Amino acid sequence: MKKSTTFWLSLAFTGFLAGCSTAQQETAPIDYTQYVNPFIGAADNGHTFPGACRPFGMVQTSPVTGAVGWRYCSEYVYSDSIIWGFTQTHLNGTGCMDLGDILVMPVTGNRQRNWDGYRSRFQKSTESATPGYYTVTLDEPGVKAELTSTIHAALHRYTYNKADSASILIDLQHGPAWNENQYHSHVRSCEVQWENDSTLTGHVNNSVWVNQDYFFAMQFDRPVVSTVDLPMSETEKGKRIVATFQVQPGEAVQMKVALSTTGIEGAKANLQAEIPGWDFEAVRQASKDEWNSYLSRIEVQGTDEQKTNFYTSLYHAFIQPNEISDVDGKYRNAADSIVQATGGKFYSTFSAWDTYRAAHPFYTIVTPERVDGFVNSLVDQADVQGFLPIWGLWGKENYCMVANHAVSIVAEAYAKGFKGFDAERAFQAIKRTQTISHKLKSNWENYTKYGYFPTDLTEAESVSSSLESVYDDYAAADMATRMGKTEDAAYFGKRAEYYKNLFDPETKFMRPRKSDGSWKSPFNPSLVGHAESTGGDYTEGNAWQYTWHVQHDVPGLIELMGGADAFTAKLDTFFTLKLETTQADVTGLIGQYAHGNEPSHHVTYLYALAGKPARTQELIREIFDTQYRPEPDGLCGNDDCGQMSAWYMFSAMGFYPVNPVSGEYVFGAPQMPEFVLHLADGKTFTIKAEGLSETNKYVKSITLNGEPYTKNFISHADIMKGGTLVYQMTDQK
Repeated sequence: MKKSTTFWLSLAFTGFLAGCSTAQQETAPIDYTQYVNPFIGAADNGHTFPGACRPFGMVQTSPVTGAVGWRYCSEYVYSDSIIWGFTQTHLNGTGCMDLGDILVMPVTGNRQRNWDGYRSRFQKSTESATPGYYTVTLDEPGVKAELTSTIHAALHRYTYNKADSASILIDLQHGPAWNENQYHSHVRSCEVQWENDSTLTGHVNNSVWVNQDYFFAMQFDRPVVSTVDLPMSETEKGKRIVATFQVQPGEAVQMKVALSTTGIEGAKANLQAEIPGWDFEAVRQASKDEWNSYLSRIEVQGTDEQKTNFYTSLYHAFIQPNEISDVDGKYRNAADSIVQATGGKFYSTFSAWDTYRAAHPFYTIVTPERVDGFVNSLVDQADVQGFLPIWGLWGKENYCMVANHAVSIVAEAYAKGFKGFDAERAFQAIKRTQTISHKLKSNWENYTKYGYFPTDLTEAESVSSSLESVYDDYAAADMATRMGKTEDAAYFGKRAEYYKNLFDPETKFMRPRKSDGSWKSPFNPSLVGHAESTGGDYTEGNAWQYTWHVQHDVPGLIELMGGADAFTAKLDTFFTLKLETTQADVTGLIGQYAHGNEPSHHVTYLYALAGKPARTQELIREIFDTQYRPEPDGLCGNDDCGQMSAWYMFSAMGFYPVNPVSGEYVFGAPQMPEFVLHLADGKTFTIKAEGLSETNKYVKSITLNGEPYTKNFISHADIMKGGTLVYQMTDQK
């Protein structure tokens, strides 16, 4: 099933496009990066960044326009007019903050002033970005800044246009933080050394979301003629250095920065392997070529606006998980030991609560060669910390969100036939995760005693924790069944029905329940809870949204509701009853439905599973029309490490993984006329929407490989065989 990166590169750049004519094959490859706008989602709510990175790379070098408070989780807001500098690592679309390592800022003038005085205004007309490249001109120093990157390293080029001294600020105290106090105190230690007149190396330990160690090697393409250490406040330990160069107006200073979790020698080796010279344009072109090799895996037809939305979604989905092992496969694990990654690569940045829903199912189709590495990384971390990562970052655990959906990611890979990991070792990691209580949100003793997390014995999020854990139990049962582990399958299968214990037959909601079996009162199904910050029994949601969180047993939920008619009637109310909330993560509202947050993402497809596919098709069109636009503020919520993007791409093609582990994709309605998926082994899967238009938004019929197709889903196996799926569209329900 797997193919090497070389295969995909050759696919894109030898002009091969399956199904094309000989004449077409001889033409130059399509530049798919022209349809990517890295500024989409870079307004207040999307939390994306516009800077340069490689697919699944460790480094994301990008501008900083702010760093304090939730607004600056990615350190960049499009409407800002001042740049603080450029940092080398970023999170894509998250609702929490970390990374933002090594801020650098080109400056001019012999000004040994306070560090924040080096910030500069800029004109939006000078700023642009494309996959693998970012540029802007800074007003005050008169410097054109350009950024590009490899997997482990960033390459900067600063062209100084003023007849003044040329310097670069190196700020090792910087990092996004929740408040000013944290911003000035999150660095615990910082050691640096000038190894020669053009090389700075160092080690920084800091703590915001996780306890992070990073090592760096920074080189300049000309000697540093002088340095100044700026003063630090009482709580600061990160050094700020101003390095000055001899530069004539119009000349450029180039700087490359490589990172490692293992040590300075690891950073040096990464730098030597990936950017041995100083050819900025070659690195930039290589990055563009690599992005095209990934973007070309799906050819789409549609308007330029649709292509921009789709390929930017594809781009955002490929930013993470991040390969944080060195070029030799070594990395620092959760126990702070330097070890060799199973399979040669270790990935982190697993926002599993978000991405198990659609992003990881998407990877199994479009980047299957990465899936075994993702699973091995999750299991490697589990073997060290005792359980699969809840939210894995920089090889560590941050305990963010509820349940543990790495269980789903592993079980899904096994169900879909991936064989590049030790299944027994992986299942034992799942079993430990679901049965041995660990720090925060996993009191399995209470869960198994009561059949749910009782609200009076659970600090917060009792309903969400229960329902999300139930899905992981289902995933564990599925993998156990496939492996012939009948006892484990029966145990987890029983727990997979615990959702029924929280269904209140009187109100028809999933409702918080006490340890004595009584329902918590008073009860307001529209009241939004947001983790421990505000308390409540729901995670970034309410009872209206979480009542549908039974992805693995929709028929069972329909039965609890009193049948399909009662089920769809409640769905009708869900999509029309207005929700009043100021919660930042509960956005993109259609009635009580919140497309800006993940627990709602599968709900539109429940109509199709209850016998009313036309309503699913109407809602998909409404979400496309209202919640995704090719503008900086075009995302209705955080991109959440590609999950918002994956929902868009699946739904554009006309199906969605309501239950990821099942390997079944429930039909909605396609939103673009044609897709060609270039699969492993040279196969293609073509999707056509015949007659699609603004009014023809309903699916009249479906054929697969020319034969009538009447199921309400298509299987992963059928897609991976290759073939042609045709929707006949109509304006009739």
